[in-house]
Amino acid sequence: MDAPRAARLAVAARPPGPRAPARLRFASSTAPRRAGWWWCPRDPRADSSGGGNTFPSPGRCSRLALAHRNRRPAANLGLPPHRPARSLAAGIGTRVTGDGGCDCEGRPLVECAGDRPIQEPAGVEEKASTMPSTVPKSLNIFWHDCAVGKADRQKLLKQKGCVVWITGLSGSGKSTLACTLGRELHTRGKLAYVLDGDNLRHGLNKDLGFKAEDRVENIRRVGEVAKLFADAGLVCIASLISPYRRDREACRALLSDGSFVEVFLNMSLELCEARDPKGLYKLARAGKIKGFTGIDDPYEAPLNCEIEIKEVDGVCPTPSDMAGQVVTYLEEKGFLHE
Repeated sequence: MDAPRAARLAVAARPPGPRAPARLRFASSTAPRRAGWWWCPRDPRADSSGGGNTFPSPGRCSRLALAHRNRRPAANLGLPPHRPARSLAAGIGTRVTGDGGCDCEGRPLVECAGDRPIQEPAGVEEKASTMPSTVPKSLNIFWHDCAVGKADRQKLLKQKGCVVWITGLSGSGKSTLACTLGRELHTRGKLAYVLDGDNLRHGLNKDLGFKAEDRVENIRRVGEVAKLFADAGLVCIASLISPYRRDREACRALLSDGSFVEVFLNMSLELCEARDPKGLYKLARAGKIKGFTGIDDPYEAPLNCEIEIKEVDGVCPTPSDMAGQVVTYLEEKGFLHE
């Protein structure tokens, strides 16, 4: 056997030594930490400032590797990935990067979320998945007040912000009343804006269907938007079926100063179905639409609405008459002047 071949065989026979850790270097010292990466704050090789130092890979640290393997798409929604339950003594279970030789066992691991680390206790994902949507899923958020407040905006507009929430069966005249009311307020020099249920489903709520849970989220979103319009000093006119009493009351609770005006268009199902301006009742009766309010999904009438408009001898009042009732109420309650 020649000497070069013998040398190669001798090298191959040697037991493998420790591999050099693979490292990832950021392009510049000012680059922010990358969202979705993990690092161990006690590992001297990891620069938590996002500077020019190298970030270890999870190759040789079992905790880091487990964190990466357990990464799930839920992380893209702001939720931490699933992790096995760990004792409090073992530290906070969040994501990290690191490569071999890291002595991070028992220390908190930190998730890098773009420009700041976020620490969350293990098991948050399971709890968050069962939370109602009104509970914030982000923990590190703070309310910021501005110098110009609602009272300043109302003084500028010479009116008081409020929400006129029009509810009723499909075909009861909600959208017609909303637009007529908006025009009437405009002619009086008052600033109003209409949030129509169908229009919002073309944009803000286009990802929602008509299942019970989607209806709840639909009303929640509109309620929050309406609250913002009222805070801006506008008369916000929300026109939605909003069939569930609990959801409407939740929207009312958002405006604790009495500026929520519920208008119930109390038209009978027979009248609404006879009108059927969109042809939806016909489709629902034919079984082509499931979960249609009034047919195979309930409508819960308000118990203590501010304004109730009823049909007269089986006929719906004219749009101008209905709008006049609402305007009169707003004037009496002082919403149309400072």
